[in-house]
Amino acid sequence: MFLGVPELTPACWSQAGEIPSGRKEGDCDQHHCRVYHHEYTPIAGALVHSNQMDSRRKFLGRVASGLAGTLAAVPARALGSSDRIRVGIIGVGDRGLELLNQIRACDNAEVVGFADIYSKRLEKAASFAPNATTFSDSRRLLDDSSIDAIVIATPPHLHAEQFSAALDAGKHVYQEKTLANTVDQAKRMRASYLKDRSKHVVQVGHQACSFGHLSDVEQFLTPPDRIGKVSALVMRNYRNTPRGKAQWARPALLTSDVNPQNVDWDAFATGAFDANRFIHWRYFWDYSGGNVSENMSQQLAFWYRALQLQIPQSATMSGGIYLWDDGRETPDTMDVSLEQPEHMLVSWSSGFGNNQLGVTEDLLGSHGTISRGNHVRYTPQKINRPDDSERMGRAGHVPHAHMENFFDSIRTSREPNCPFEVGYRVTVACIMAVESYRTGRTVRWNAETEEIV
Repeated sequence: MFLGVPELTPACWSQAGEIPSGRKEGDCDQHHCRVYHHEYTPIAGALVHSNQMDSRRKFLGRVASGLAGTLAAVPARALGSSDRIRVGIIGVGDRGLELLNQIRACDNAEVVGFADIYSKRLEKAASFAPNATTFSDSRRLLDDSSIDAIVIATPPHLHAEQFSAALDAGKHVYQEKTLANTVDQAKRMRASYLKDRSKHVVQVGHQACSFGHLSDVEQFLTPPDRIGKVSALVMRNYRNTPRGKAQWARPALLTSDVNPQNVDWDAFATGAFDANRFIHWRYFWDYSGGNVSENMSQQLAFWYRALQLQIPQSATMSGGIYLWDDGRETPDTMDVSLEQPEHMLVSWSSGFGNNQLGVTEDLLGSHGTISRGNHVRYTPQKINRPDDSERMGRAGHVPHAHMENFFDSIRTSREPNCPFEVGYRVTVACIMAVESYRTGRTVRWNAETEEIV
């Protein structure tokens, strides 16, 4: 259970369209608030229609094909509460370096190695941690038996191989969102996770799962009559950039240093070297789901965790490239609708050309609404709860809460706040939305064959 403190969270920087000190463009645009304790107890699913077709037991019991006869992963080093956790980071771009800062804020943890396929990034990372070793091949980093945990902060299309290799090497894994870029990749990761049999902690990098907001939501969901029957979750994510500057554009990074001599292109993609695709990978379907992967996944993960929601039955996504005709493939304006098996509808709309609507989430029940923005707020439906009043959440969190929870889980052998199965369900939902957009039709999830149809 979260332990809240009487402090409201500060304003969400993404709503202001500004990048604050210590943040970098392209970083997670979730609510930038503060958390003080982060051991989370899941909320009972009494408020949404109970549907256990993809329950934890079924999830863990479903063994992917090809697992029989595989070798067990290298066992993890036993760690006590006072032992220092040695960490390696794969991918030291802006996000990797921000996670480096989060690790430094945690007690008894140190970064001892970096791996990246771009030599200039390795040089920059080494300037922040001169005693850390650097590798152009992540497999060499994994060979270091003294490393306890690996943080993977690379583009989604690279996650499956790196995640599986890290578990096989006997490492605990902090896997940045989203889990994967295709269903096949996600299944491969699940196969590795199941083969590991929970010998190592896996934390998926949906940071909101360690936010104090979860304790506020739990409070407002109890008793069930306070919210009533939940029928919809409505989410928004709207941003803006200065005139003439496209979202995610990074011309300052697209220098002559980005060349085949400094970049191991074959480790990133196939075909001819393309500096633009390497720097602007969020623009292209081969490497990313665009803003669905970047921001819908973050907002969705919070509620999938809070309400224990399963993979959606169907997904519909529309939108387009309405702002910048700069060669990108992923849309800048979009609308997503997910039909959940719990008999509720999840909707998410987003755009890069106006931040007036900001970043908001509203859980709609017959007796009340739970809203999440800079803080969590409950508003009663007076027609059904005439004597109730509006209430404001007061829990907070520190920026490194999710990383701290990862390390705490390693030391205590407890399940982390965003375990693999939550990240898996969120990833499949995001992939379904992208598939709908790219095919121009509503897609469905076949729970028996585990395929998008």
